[in-house]
Amino acid sequence: MLSQQIINGITIGAIYALIALGYTMVYGIMKIVNFAHGDIFMMGTFFGLYIIKYFNAPFFVAFILAALFTALLGMVVERLAYRPLRFTDRIVPLISAMGVSIFLVNLAQLVWGTETHPFPKVFPIKTYTFNGITISSIQILILVLSVILMIGLHLFVTKTRIGTAMRATSMSITNAKLMGINTNFIIAITFAVGSALAAAAGILVGIYYDAVYPTMGYSAGLKAFTAAVLGGIGNIPGAMAGGLLLGITENLGAAYISSQYRDAIAFIILIVVLMVKPTGIFGKKEINKV
Repeated sequence: MLSQQIINGITIGAIYALIALGYTMVYGIMKIVNFAHGDIFMMGTFFGLYIIKYFNAPFFVAFILAALFTALLGMVVERLAYRPLRFTDRIVPLISAMGVSIFLVNLAQLVWGTETHPFPKVFPIKTYTFNGITISSIQILILVLSVILMIGLHLFVTKTRIGTAMRATSMSITNAKLMGINTNFIIAITFAVGSALAAAAGILVGIYYDAVYPTMGYSAGLKAFTAAVLGGIGNIPGAMAGGLLLGITENLGAAYISSQYRDAIAFIILIVVLMVKPTGIFGKKEINKV
């Protein structure tokens, strides 16, 4: 049923959107792609899993704590792996990001092992049927929390002083410094917010798929990056729209073509977007004056 597949696609698309926001926020300010972001998402998932499993914390307490710990991790990564390389050639931070990615995967394997961990059951799973469309309580949770977080991010960026400073820094780090903005602090906050959103997405993925493992960030990170490029990397509404569009397209392709091509669909979309409209749906061409 088409409407059922669209609902399922929106659910996973909302998760892609949350992860994609981290890519697009960092790129919008620093013009680099944080390829370690998928593994930060993975670490946030493990934080949430173990806070619930070993400390018996309520879900929303674990949700907030995991987001805070992952935000701190994002700030540490920015301070150690990116800040010293900020004014080098763009390929250097990219190599650093790959190094951080490898380090985080191996750290997770060392601490938690290489096996797949089931996520603790935090809610009883119920299903509801409306006009032939079935939706589970977990899907409702994912959609509600994702919408709240996206609205919260929009208000944070557009209505707060830090958000205004972030937008100014994204236009020009040099000019933002001349205006008295502490750009180091703003960039650190950007990494923190993006990492916290990735942790939120990770916990939702853990609940939805009931599987957490150290290499889970690779596929999710690439798909979220695809969503960011699809919407226009550097554009926050674009990342949200790109995530939802990718989730729907991927799910429809898996349902009506073949589930074996689910992952391939995301990369086909990425290739087509880069060929047809490299700036993405909401992206704009940048004109560099010399």
